[in-house]
Amino acid sequence: MNSAICDQPYDAGPARPFLTLPGFCPGFSTTLKLEALNPAGSIKLKTAREMVASAHREGRLRAGAPLIESTSGNLGIALAMVCAAQGHPLTLVTDPNTQAQNIRHMRALGAEVVVVTRRDGNGGYLQSRIEFIERHLLAHPEAVWLNQYRNPAGARAHQRDTMGEVVDGFGVPDWLFVGVGSTGTLMGCRTGLRERRLATRLVAVDAEGSVTFGGAGAPRSLPGLGTSRRPELFEDDGSFLKIRVAEADTVRACRRVARDYGLLPGASTGTALHAVTELRGLIEDGARVLVIAPDLGERYLDTVYDDDWVTSTFGPAALADPRSPILSTGRHRPVAS
Repeated sequence: MNSAICDQPYDAGPARPFLTLPGFCPGFSTTLKLEALNPAGSIKLKTAREMVASAHREGRLRAGAPLIESTSGNLGIALAMVCAAQGHPLTLVTDPNTQAQNIRHMRALGAEVVVVTRRDGNGGYLQSRIEFIERHLLAHPEAVWLNQYRNPAGARAHQRDTMGEVVDGFGVPDWLFVGVGSTGTLMGCRTGLRERRLATRLVAVDAEGSVTFGGAGAPRSLPGLGTSRRPELFEDDGSFLKIRVAEADTVRACRRVARDYGLLPGASTGTALHAVTELRGLIEDGARVLVIAPDLGERYLDTVYDDDWVTSTFGPAALADPRSPILSTGRHRPVAS
């Protein structure tokens, strides 16, 4: 057994770059905190490592015990790495929106991957994935479910590590944009800002069709952000702004950055960047805007960056020239608390 991935601190320099996008929005700077340059390729390595380590510390997870978890992709890869290093058999429950290469990646690391195909009552798959896990636990009581949607360990990782890296490596942002999936990153950043007594304006960015901020759910095509079941971790205390973004606008934002800046952002990053453009009227001149970029776009080459997939999923309008400035459509208003 080799637990190096879990034991090493997450403060290696290459894992914490900040990349500014000159001219992305006039009047203020927009910078990405690139989370992809770690062994798992996404911010979810922090979540996975802390959930496993916490379960060991609390005595809920014994050496060699099997784990099961729900994932849309990135957490699954990160958990598969950690479990391979720690010697835990792992079952990952995902759905048809998960990138095929991510499923192959998980399996290559030794995980069993189950793809749930039945949509739940809100048009997504999350509740169906969780119901599969609940049935699995009844049949295999020795298995441990870390449950990223309820587990406070994930939020603690971002409270400590992500916000520590922001302050140490970037300074204090005036605005911080965070994508919302399991909500662990958002909740951790909120608490990290609060405990450091920072005046940063926090923005939670979700996908249209998600139920996290309330309202009816609808089918979505991109993994990462959004849920069809509100995570237990999520606490809407009015301390942050909320905004939803259409997936077609996510695609256009990703493609604009690829063509204008030579960087392939992942879908969650594109969603957050489009939110910056939609809220630019609220952002003061000279502000320092920081966007958490959970992963990069090589995992989306068959979707976001594939013309045929984009056209068949969102229509030809989603292929609008990404080098043109993204103008506000007025459709993505902040969500009332």
